[in-house]
Amino acid sequence: MPGCCESGARASEVLAGRQRRTLGIVLAINAAMFAVEAAAGLIAGSVALLADSLDMLGDALVYGLSLYVVARGARWKAGSAMVKGLVQLAFGLSVLGVALYKALHPAPPAAEVIGGIGLLALAANTACAWLLLRHRHEDVNMHSVWLCSRNDLVSNLAVILAGGLVAASGSHWPDVVVGLAIAALFLKTAAGVVGRSAAAWRQAGAS
Repeated sequence: MPGCCESGARASEVLAGRQRRTLGIVLAINAAMFAVEAAAGLIAGSVALLADSLDMLGDALVYGLSLYVVARGARWKAGSAMVKGLVQLAFGLSVLGVALYKALHPAPPAAEVIGGIGLLALAANTACAWLLLRHRHEDVNMHSVWLCSRNDLVSNLAVILAGGLVAASGSHWPDVVVGLAIAALFLKTAAGVVGRSAAAWRQAGAS
């Protein structure tokens, strides 16, 4: 059966090559958007933008790790997914802390900066989600990447909503509430990814 083995190996190499190209593109997009959103969040004093920038940084780290393990075995991919879940957990707790600080030290953020940067981030993450869509069922590694991208779209829409509500109300609370919601999304996703990756790790060990 050498022909079958060789054919299977070639198919795996082609799949890994496609995954590498996609991950390389989305890594570059997220790294650039982290720098833009972090700077804008600090300038505008926005919890929502800072939360979303941390999400971009986390995704850039996630995509880099996914790129490293894309052609490796099932245990490597399960371990990679586990690390991604833990990164999401850490960022969720960090955003939660920043949101609570802003709630205790109120200052209305710059609504126009929140809305403008939120729209830019939405465009960037829509492109990433479209690129990752066809890879989402290929393995646990790519599935965890897709979940990160899906969360980004939800976060971006929430940031844009926060900008509109801050502008309409003149209050800092919409920004704080959206920051808390993004933190909750991080924590929920982290729990799911860690659970699935632990199961995949055990299954890979058993086989």
